[in-house]
Amino acid sequence: MRRRAATLWIIGFLLLAAWAGWDLVPGELSGTPGRADLEGRVVRVVDGDTVRVRVDGREETVRYIGVDTPETKRPGSPVECFGPAASAANQRLVEGQEVRLEVGEAQRDRYDRLLAYVYRADDGRFVNEVLVRDGYARPLAIAPNVRHADAFAALAAEALEAGRGLWSACGG
Repeated sequence: MRRRAATLWIIGFLLLAAWAGWDLVPGELSGTPGRADLEGRVVRVVDGDTVRVRVDGREETVRYIGVDTPETKRPGSPVECFGPAASAANQRLVEGQEVRLEVGEAQRDRYDRLLAYVYRADDGRFVNEVLVRDGYARPLAIAPNVRHADAFAALAAEALEAGRGLWSACGG
């Protein structure tokens, strides 16, 4: 039943994106990093969707745009199913790596974290995309930062169908 509800949620999101007329182009993913607003080195992985990056001599907390991983560090809340696995996947992808940050239209969230699409500098790998495709993250579209929302929703639907990551481990 949860799998069906998740599938319906993703389909509903895709319909909403189409109805809203969002200009979201899935062909821009993987190896086409877009503009590089900032470059830096990941100095620490906070969790599955947040990192600390040294940029121009200062450290920035960077929250990935368009994705949401299960929580591991929310005060007063238990660690969520697949949260440690998502954090470990993010760590394997970016810890110590040079990254390019494409800052969102809305540049910061209410916690003053920099909002960005994150690309590995050495190979252009789109980290946000990898986390969704491999089942470590769910799509999370918050306007105005919705550029890849339809692509992320499609990747999540594929991960759900294939039972990858949290979709099988946590009951969808």
